[in-house]
Amino acid sequence: MKKVGVSILGLGVVGGGTYKILKEHAEFYRATQCVDIVVESVFERNKERVEALGIPPEKLASNIAEVVLDPDVNIVVECIGGVTDAKDYVLDALNAGKTVVTSNKELFCKYWHELERAAKHHNAGLFYEASCVGGVPIIRTLLDGLQANEISSIVGIINGTTNYILTDMAEKKISYSEALAQAVALGYAEADPAADVEGYDAAYKLSILASLAFHTKVPFNKVFREGITDVSPTDIADGAALGYALKLLAVGKNTPAGIEVRVHPAFIEKGHPLASVGGSYNAIFVTGDSVGDIMLYGRGAGELPTGSAIVSDIIYAATHTELHYATFKNTAAPDKNVNFVSDFASAYYLRMTVADEPGVLAKIAAVLARGNISIDKLTQRVSDDGKATLVVVTHMTHEAAVKSAVAKVTATGLAEVNSVLRVIL
Repeated sequence: MKKVGVSILGLGVVGGGTYKILKEHAEFYRATQCVDIVVESVFERNKERVEALGIPPEKLASNIAEVVLDPDVNIVVECIGGVTDAKDYVLDALNAGKTVVTSNKELFCKYWHELERAAKHHNAGLFYEASCVGGVPIIRTLLDGLQANEISSIVGIINGTTNYILTDMAEKKISYSEALAQAVALGYAEADPAADVEGYDAAYKLSILASLAFHTKVPFNKVFREGITDVSPTDIADGAALGYALKLLAVGKNTPAGIEVRVHPAFIEKGHPLASVGGSYNAIFVTGDSVGDIMLYGRGAGELPTGSAIVSDIIYAATHTELHYATFKNTAAPDKNVNFVSDFASAYYLRMTVADEPGVLAKIAAVLARGNISIDKLTQRVSDDGKATLVVVTHMTHEAAVKSAVAKVTATGLAEVNSVLRVIL
Protein backbone atom coordinates (compact mmCIF):
# COMPACT_ATOMS: atom_id res chain seq x y z
CA MET A 1 0.00 0.00 0.00
CA LYS A 2 1.27 3.45 -0.92
CA LYS A 3 2.20 5.64 2.06
CA VAL A 4 1.85 9.41 1.67
CA GLY A 5 3.22 11.90 4.18
CA VAL A 6 1.38 15.17 4.70
CA SER A 7 2.26 18.39 6.48
CA ILE A 8 -0.44 20.94 7.33
CA LEU A 9 0.46 24.63 7.47
CA GLY A 10 -2.03 26.44 9.70
CA LEU A 11 -4.54 24.83 12.06
CA GLY A 12 -7.32 27.39 11.97
CA VAL A 13 -10.85 26.46 10.95
CA VAL A 14 -9.86 24.85 7.65
CA GLY A 15 -6.54 23.34 8.71
CA GLY A 16 -8.08 21.97 11.89
CA GLY A 17 -10.95 20.45 9.94
CA THR A 18 -8.50 18.85 7.52
CA TYR A 19 -6.56 17.26 10.37
CA LYS A 20 -9.75 15.90 11.94
CA ILE A 21 -10.89 14.31 8.66
CA LEU A 22 -7.50 12.73 8.00
CA LYS A 23 -7.29 11.37 11.53
CA GLU A 24 -10.84 10.01 11.70
CA HIS A 25 -10.92 8.51 8.18
CA ALA A 26 -7.40 7.11 7.88
CA GLU A 27 -8.57 3.48 7.94
CA PHE A 28 -11.39 4.24 5.51
CA TYR A 29 -8.91 5.70 3.00
CA ARG A 30 -6.63 2.69 3.38
CA ALA A 31 -9.56 0.38 2.69
CA THR A 32 -11.20 2.29 -0.16
CA GLN A 33 -8.37 4.24 -1.81
CA CYS A 34 -5.42 1.93 -1.08
CA VAL A 35 -3.42 4.83 0.30
CA ASP A 36 -2.01 5.31 3.79
CA ILE A 37 -2.11 9.05 4.52
CA VAL A 38 0.03 10.03 7.51
CA VAL A 39 0.23 13.54 8.97
CA GLU A 40 3.98 13.79 9.46
CA SER A 41 3.99 17.35 10.78
CA VAL A 42 2.05 20.55 11.34
CA PHE A 43 3.26 24.13 11.28
CA GLU A 44 1.23 26.31 13.65
CA ARG A 45 2.40 29.13 15.91
CA ASN A 46 -0.58 28.81 18.27
CA LYS A 47 0.37 25.81 20.41
CA GLU A 48 -3.06 25.76 22.05
CA ARG A 49 -4.60 24.78 18.70
CA VAL A 50 -2.11 21.95 18.38
CA GLU A 51 -2.94 20.68 21.88
CA ALA A 52 -6.70 21.06 21.35
CA LEU A 53 -6.53 18.78 18.30
CA GLY A 54 -4.54 16.19 20.23
CA ILE A 55 -1.53 16.42 17.93
CA PRO A 56 1.65 14.96 19.48
CA PRO A 57 4.19 17.72 20.30
CA GLU A 58 6.88 16.00 18.24
CA LYS A 59 4.81 16.60 15.08
CA LEU A 60 4.98 20.38 15.54
CA ALA A 61 7.49 21.90 13.10
CA SER A 62 9.28 24.99 14.34
CA ASN A 63 9.83 26.49 10.88
CA ILE A 64 8.99 25.93 7.22
CA ALA A 65 12.43 24.51 6.47
CA GLU A 66 11.70 21.52 8.72
CA VAL A 67 8.63 20.81 6.60
CA VAL A 68 10.05 21.17 3.11
CA LEU A 69 13.32 19.35 3.90
CA ASP A 70 11.58 16.36 5.47
CA PRO A 71 11.88 13.44 3.00
CA ASP A 72 8.80 11.81 4.56
CA VAL A 73 6.58 14.75 3.58
CA ASN A 74 5.17 14.33 0.09
CA ILE A 75 2.27 16.81 0.21
CA VAL A 76 2.18 20.22 1.89
CA VAL A 77 -1.29 21.58 2.72
CA GLU A 78 -1.48 25.38 2.99
CA CYS A 79 -4.33 26.65 5.20
CA ILE A 80 -2.72 29.85 6.53
CA GLY A 81 -4.59 32.37 4.40
CA GLY A 82 -3.42 35.78 3.26
CA VAL A 83 -0.74 36.23 0.64
CA THR A 84 2.56 37.17 2.26
CA ASP A 85 3.75 34.25 4.40
CA ALA A 86 1.51 31.79 2.57
CA LYS A 87 3.06 32.62 -0.79
CA ASP A 88 6.59 32.20 0.53
CA TYR A 89 5.76 28.89 2.17
CA VAL A 90 3.99 27.49 -0.89
CA LEU A 91 6.87 28.47 -3.15
CA ASP A 92 9.35 26.93 -0.69
CA ALA A 93 7.39 23.67 -0.84
CA LEU A 94 7.08 23.66 -4.63
CA ASN A 95 10.75 24.52 -5.08
CA ALA A 96 11.54 21.52 -2.90
CA GLY A 97 9.50 19.32 -5.25
CA LYS A 98 6.62 18.86 -2.83
CA THR A 99 3.05 18.68 -4.09
CA VAL A 100 0.95 21.54 -2.66
CA VAL A 101 -2.73 21.57 -1.79
CA THR A 102 -4.17 24.98 -0.93
CA SER A 103 -7.49 26.49 0.12
CA ASN A 104 -6.23 30.06 -0.34
CA LYS A 105 -8.34 31.70 -3.04
CA GLU A 106 -6.71 35.15 -2.76
CA LEU A 107 -3.21 33.73 -3.03
CA PHE A 108 -4.17 31.44 -5.89
CA CYS A 109 -6.12 34.09 -7.77
CA LYS A 110 -3.32 36.65 -7.61
CA TYR A 111 -0.25 34.43 -7.94
CA TRP A 112 -1.48 31.31 -9.76
CA HIS A 113 0.98 31.94 -12.60
CA GLU A 114 3.97 32.10 -10.24
CA LEU A 115 2.93 29.02 -8.29
CA GLU A 116 2.33 27.00 -11.44
CA ARG A 117 5.65 28.05 -12.91
CA ALA A 118 7.44 26.75 -9.80
CA ALA A 119 5.37 23.55 -9.81
CA LYS A 120 6.20 22.84 -13.45
CA HIS A 121 9.89 23.58 -12.98
CA HIS A 122 10.18 21.13 -10.08
CA ASN A 123 7.71 18.52 -11.36
CA ALA A 124 5.38 19.10 -8.41
CA GLY A 125 1.62 18.88 -8.14
CA LEU A 126 -0.55 21.93 -7.46
CA PHE A 127 -4.13 21.41 -6.29
CA TYR A 128 -6.72 24.00 -5.27
CA GLU A 129 -10.24 22.50 -5.11
CA ALA A 130 -10.80 24.04 -1.67
CA SER A 131 -10.07 27.56 -2.93
CA CYS A 132 -13.53 27.88 -4.48
CA VAL A 133 -16.92 27.13 -2.94
CA GLY A 134 -15.87 25.01 0.04
CA GLY A 135 -17.05 21.43 -0.22
CA VAL A 136 -18.74 21.85 -3.61
CA PRO A 137 -16.47 20.05 -6.16
CA ILE A 138 -16.73 22.66 -8.90
CA ILE A 139 -13.05 22.67 -9.87
CA ARG A 140 -12.85 18.91 -10.26
CA THR A 141 -16.10 19.06 -12.25
CA LEU A 142 -14.67 21.64 -14.65
CA LEU A 143 -11.36 19.80 -15.00
CA ASP A 144 -12.47 16.17 -15.00
CA GLY A 145 -16.20 16.13 -15.66
CA LEU A 146 -16.99 18.71 -18.31
CA GLN A 147 -14.02 18.45 -20.69
CA ALA A 148 -16.38 17.46 -23.52
CA ASN A 149 -18.05 20.86 -23.35
CA GLU A 150 -17.41 24.40 -24.35
CA ILE A 151 -18.72 26.28 -21.33
CA SER A 152 -20.72 29.36 -22.24
CA SER A 153 -21.63 30.55 -18.75
CA ILE A 154 -21.20 30.03 -15.03
CA VAL A 155 -23.56 31.81 -12.66
CA GLY A 156 -23.32 31.18 -8.97
CA ILE A 157 -23.84 32.03 -5.35
CA ILE A 158 -20.27 31.49 -4.21
CA ASN A 159 -20.08 33.39 -0.92
CA GLY A 160 -21.95 31.94 2.04
CA THR A 161 -21.71 35.03 4.25
CA THR A 162 -23.54 37.32 1.84
CA ASN A 163 -26.10 34.66 1.01
CA TYR A 164 -26.84 34.23 4.72
CA ILE A 165 -27.24 37.99 5.16
CA LEU A 166 -29.53 38.43 2.15
CA THR A 167 -31.61 35.39 3.14
CA ASP A 168 -31.98 36.78 6.67
CA MET A 169 -33.01 40.19 5.34
CA ALA A 170 -35.64 38.61 3.10
CA GLU A 171 -37.10 36.16 5.61
CA LYS A 172 -37.00 38.35 8.73
CA LYS A 173 -37.54 41.69 6.96
CA ILE A 174 -34.60 43.25 8.77
CA SER A 175 -31.95 45.76 7.72
CA TYR A 176 -28.54 44.95 6.32
CA SER A 177 -26.82 46.06 9.55
CA GLU A 178 -29.08 43.83 11.67
CA ALA A 179 -28.50 40.82 9.43
CA LEU A 180 -24.75 41.44 9.40
CA ALA A 181 -24.66 41.62 13.21
CA GLN A 182 -26.43 38.26 13.39
CA ALA A 183 -24.03 36.76 10.85
CA VAL A 184 -21.04 37.92 12.93
CA ALA A 185 -22.60 36.59 16.14
CA LEU A 186 -23.16 33.17 14.55
CA GLY A 187 -19.68 33.01 13.05
CA TYR A 188 -20.83 33.30 9.43
CA ALA A 189 -19.06 36.65 9.05
CA GLU A 190 -15.72 37.92 10.31
CA ALA A 191 -15.50 40.89 12.67
CA ASP A 192 -14.19 42.75 9.60
CA PRO A 193 -16.52 41.40 6.90
CA ALA A 194 -15.30 43.59 4.02
CA ALA A 195 -13.82 40.76 1.95
CA ASP A 196 -17.22 39.06 1.87
CA VAL A 197 -19.77 41.88 1.81
CA GLU A 198 -17.82 44.02 -0.67
CA GLY A 199 -17.57 41.10 -3.08
CA TYR A 200 -13.82 40.51 -3.00
CA ASP A 201 -14.08 36.87 -1.92
CA ALA A 202 -16.52 36.05 -4.71
CA ALA A 203 -14.42 37.95 -7.25
CA TYR A 204 -11.29 35.95 -6.34
CA LYS A 205 -13.24 32.73 -6.86
CA LEU A 206 -14.82 33.90 -10.11
CA SER A 207 -11.39 34.79 -11.49
CA ILE A 208 -10.25 31.19 -10.91
CA LEU A 209 -13.46 29.53 -12.08
CA ALA A 210 -13.82 31.63 -15.24
CA SER A 211 -10.20 30.93 -16.19
CA LEU A 212 -10.86 27.20 -15.92
CA ALA A 213 -14.28 27.30 -17.60
CA PHE A 214 -13.21 29.44 -20.57
CA HIS A 215 -9.62 28.14 -20.91
CA THR A 216 -8.01 31.55 -20.75
CA LYS A 217 -6.53 33.67 -18.00
CA VAL A 218 -9.15 35.88 -16.35
CA PRO A 219 -7.27 38.15 -13.91
CA PHE A 220 -8.97 39.47 -10.78
CA ASN A 221 -8.72 43.06 -12.04
CA LYS A 222 -11.01 42.18 -14.96
CA VAL A 223 -13.88 41.24 -12.63
CA PHE A 224 -16.55 43.93 -12.16
CA ARG A 225 -17.29 44.01 -8.42
CA GLU A 226 -20.08 45.49 -6.33
CA GLY A 227 -21.00 44.46 -2.79
CA ILE A 228 -24.23 44.23 -0.79
CA THR A 229 -23.73 47.02 1.76
CA ASP A 230 -26.26 49.31 0.06
CA VAL A 231 -28.99 46.69 -0.32
CA SER A 232 -32.25 47.81 1.28
CA PRO A 233 -35.06 45.68 2.76
CA THR A 234 -37.36 47.80 0.59
CA ASP A 235 -35.65 46.55 -2.56
CA ILE A 236 -35.83 42.94 -1.39
CA ALA A 237 -39.55 43.32 -0.67
CA ASP A 238 -40.26 45.10 -3.96
CA GLY A 239 -38.34 42.45 -5.86
CA ALA A 240 -40.21 39.65 -4.07
CA ALA A 241 -43.53 41.24 -5.05
CA LEU A 242 -42.37 41.11 -8.67
CA GLY A 243 -41.34 37.45 -8.40
CA TYR A 244 -37.62 37.85 -7.76
CA ALA A 245 -35.09 36.80 -5.10
CA LEU A 246 -32.00 38.92 -4.45
CA LYS A 247 -28.59 37.22 -4.37
CA LEU A 248 -24.96 38.24 -4.62
CA LEU A 249 -24.20 36.55 -7.93
CA ALA A 250 -20.94 35.75 -9.67
CA VAL A 251 -21.56 35.81 -13.41
CA GLY A 252 -19.13 34.59 -16.03
CA LYS A 253 -20.03 34.46 -19.71
CA ASN A 254 -18.07 33.57 -22.82
CA THR A 255 -19.79 35.48 -25.61
CA PRO A 256 -18.95 36.35 -29.23
CA ALA A 257 -18.15 39.87 -28.01
CA GLY A 258 -15.73 38.59 -25.38
CA ILE A 259 -15.57 37.40 -21.79
CA GLU A 260 -17.83 38.95 -19.20
CA VAL A 261 -17.05 38.53 -15.50
CA ARG A 262 -18.92 40.33 -12.75
CA VAL A 263 -19.90 40.04 -9.09
CA HIS A 264 -22.83 42.07 -7.81
CA PRO A 265 -26.23 41.79 -6.11
CA ALA A 266 -28.87 40.80 -8.63
CA PHE A 267 -32.49 39.77 -8.78
CA ILE A 268 -33.21 36.34 -10.17
CA GLU A 269 -36.61 34.88 -10.98
CA LYS A 270 -37.95 32.72 -8.18
CA GLY A 271 -38.40 29.81 -10.56
CA HIS A 272 -34.66 29.63 -11.22
CA PRO A 273 -32.85 26.91 -9.19
CA LEU A 274 -30.44 29.47 -7.72
CA ALA A 275 -33.28 31.49 -6.23
CA SER A 276 -34.05 28.78 -3.66
CA VAL A 277 -30.46 28.55 -2.38
CA GLY A 278 -30.74 30.04 1.10
CA GLY A 279 -28.70 30.60 4.24
CA SER A 280 -24.97 29.96 4.00
CA TYR A 281 -25.32 27.46 1.17
CA ASN A 282 -23.64 27.97 -2.20
CA ALA A 283 -24.54 26.80 -5.69
CA ILE A 284 -23.14 27.13 -9.20
CA PHE A 285 -25.16 26.90 -12.41
CA VAL A 286 -23.04 25.86 -15.40
CA THR A 287 -24.08 25.79 -19.06
CA GLY A 288 -22.16 23.65 -21.55
CA ASP A 289 -22.83 23.19 -25.25
CA SER A 290 -23.27 19.42 -24.94
CA VAL A 291 -24.46 18.81 -21.38
CA GLY A 292 -26.80 21.82 -21.23
CA ASP A 293 -27.46 23.15 -17.73
CA ILE A 294 -26.17 21.58 -14.52
CA MET A 295 -26.10 22.89 -10.95
CA LEU A 296 -23.84 21.99 -8.03
CA TYR A 297 -25.09 22.80 -4.53
CA GLY A 298 -23.67 22.51 -1.03
CA ARG A 299 -21.81 24.08 1.85
CA GLY A 300 -19.52 26.83 0.68
CA ALA A 301 -17.43 27.13 3.82
CA GLY A 302 -16.74 25.61 7.22
CA GLU A 303 -14.06 23.36 8.68
CA LEU A 304 -15.42 20.04 7.47
CA PRO A 305 -16.84 21.00 4.04
CA THR A 306 -13.65 22.85 3.09
CA GLY A 307 -11.55 20.17 4.76
CA SER A 308 -13.39 17.63 2.61
CA ALA A 309 -12.22 19.44 -0.52
CA ILE A 310 -8.63 19.54 0.73
CA VAL A 311 -8.59 15.84 1.59
CA SER A 312 -10.11 15.07 -1.82
CA ASP A 313 -7.13 16.82 -3.40
CA ILE A 314 -4.71 14.95 -1.14
CA ILE A 315 -6.21 11.61 -2.19
CA TYR A 316 -6.28 12.63 -5.85
CA ALA A 317 -2.63 13.68 -5.71
CA ALA A 318 -1.69 10.47 -3.91
CA THR A 319 -3.45 8.23 -6.44
CA HIS A 320 -2.61 10.00 -9.71
CA THR A 321 0.97 10.13 -10.89
CA GLU A 322 0.43 12.22 -14.03
CA LEU A 323 0.53 15.95 -13.34
CA HIS A 324 -1.87 18.40 -14.96
CA TYR A 325 -1.66 22.17 -15.06
CA ALA A 326 -3.73 24.97 -16.57
CA THR A 327 -5.18 24.40 -20.05
CA PHE A 328 -4.21 27.95 -21.04
CA LYS A 329 -1.18 30.22 -21.06
CA ASN A 330 -0.98 31.05 -17.37
CA THR A 331 0.58 34.49 -17.05
CA ALA A 332 -0.11 37.50 -14.86
CA ALA A 333 -1.80 39.35 -17.73
CA PRO A 334 -4.56 37.94 -19.93
CA ASP A 335 -4.02 36.84 -23.51
CA LYS A 336 -3.80 39.99 -25.63
CA ASN A 337 -6.27 38.48 -28.11
CA VAL A 338 -9.02 38.08 -25.49
CA ASN A 339 -11.57 40.86 -25.15
CA PHE A 340 -13.24 41.57 -21.81
CA VAL A 341 -16.74 43.04 -21.90
CA SER A 342 -17.35 45.90 -19.48
CA ASP A 343 -20.57 47.25 -20.99
CA PHE A 344 -22.49 44.06 -20.28
CA ALA A 345 -26.13 43.41 -21.07
CA SER A 346 -28.77 42.90 -18.38
CA ALA A 347 -32.25 43.84 -17.32
CA TYR A 348 -32.35 46.41 -14.53
CA TYR A 349 -34.42 47.23 -11.46
CA LEU A 350 -34.71 50.96 -10.65
CA ARG A 351 -36.38 52.35 -7.53
CA MET A 352 -37.06 56.08 -7.61
CA THR A 353 -38.74 58.66 -5.41
CA VAL A 354 -40.74 61.21 -7.45
CA ALA A 355 -43.25 63.97 -6.91
CA ASP A 356 -46.79 62.63 -7.13
CA GLU A 357 -47.70 64.85 -10.06
CA PRO A 358 -49.14 64.25 -13.54
CA GLY A 359 -46.58 63.80 -16.30
CA VAL A 360 -43.60 62.75 -14.14
CA LEU A 361 -43.75 59.13 -15.20
CA ALA A 362 -44.01 60.10 -18.88
CA LYS A 363 -40.95 62.33 -18.59
CA ILE A 364 -38.92 59.56 -16.92
CA ALA A 365 -40.06 57.07 -19.55
CA ALA A 366 -38.96 59.53 -22.24
CA VAL A 367 -35.47 59.81 -20.75
CA LEU A 368 -35.20 56.02 -20.67
CA ALA A 369 -36.49 55.74 -24.22
CA ARG A 370 -33.90 58.17 -25.51
CA GLY A 371 -31.31 55.77 -24.11
CA ASN A 372 -33.00 52.85 -25.91
CA ILE A 373 -34.23 51.50 -22.58
CA SER A 374 -37.74 50.06 -22.57
CA ILE A 375 -39.85 49.30 -19.51
CA ASP A 376 -40.93 45.74 -18.81
CA LYS A 377 -42.61 46.15 -15.40
CA LEU A 378 -43.75 49.17 -13.41
CA THR A 379 -45.26 49.63 -9.97
CA GLN A 380 -46.09 52.79 -8.04
CA ARG A 381 -46.73 53.56 -4.38
CA VAL A 382 -48.06 56.92 -3.21
CA SER A 383 -47.25 58.21 0.28
CA ASP A 384 -48.90 60.93 2.37
CA ASP A 385 -46.11 63.45 1.83
CA GLY A 386 -46.89 64.09 -1.82
CA LYS A 387 -44.20 61.69 -2.96
CA ALA A 388 -44.47 58.45 -4.88
CA THR A 389 -42.17 55.46 -5.22
CA LEU A 390 -41.67 54.13 -8.72
CA VAL A 391 -40.24 50.68 -9.29
CA VAL A 392 -39.20 50.01 -12.87
CA VAL A 393 -37.84 46.80 -14.35
CA THR A 394 -36.37 47.26 -17.79
CA HIS A 395 -36.04 44.93 -20.72
CA MET A 396 -32.50 43.86 -21.61
CA THR A 397 -30.21 46.84 -22.06
CA HIS A 398 -26.62 47.76 -21.28
CA GLU A 399 -24.77 48.97 -18.20
CA ALA A 400 -23.56 52.19 -19.82
CA ALA A 401 -27.04 53.08 -21.06
CA VAL A 402 -28.56 52.66 -17.60
CA LYS A 403 -25.84 54.68 -15.90
CA SER A 404 -26.32 57.48 -18.42
CA ALA A 405 -30.10 57.47 -18.02
CA VAL A 406 -29.89 57.49 -14.22
CA ALA A 407 -27.50 60.45 -14.36
CA LYS A 408 -29.90 62.37 -16.62
CA VAL A 409 -32.95 61.60 -14.47
CA THR A 410 -31.07 62.78 -11.40
CA ALA A 411 -29.63 65.90 -13.07
CA THR A 412 -33.02 67.07 -14.33
CA GLY A 413 -34.56 66.70 -10.87
CA LEU A 414 -37.24 64.33 -12.17
CA ALA A 415 -36.51 61.76 -9.47
CA GLU A 416 -34.23 60.66 -6.69
CA VAL A 417 -32.87 57.31 -7.83
CA ASN A 418 -32.67 55.21 -4.66
CA SER A 419 -31.50 51.89 -6.08
CA VAL A 420 -30.15 50.36 -9.27
CA LEU A 421 -29.89 46.57 -9.33
CA ARG A 422 -29.37 44.10 -12.15
CA VAL A 423 -31.93 41.45 -13.03
CA ILE A 424 -30.80 38.07 -14.36
CA LEU A 425 -33.35 36.74 -16.85
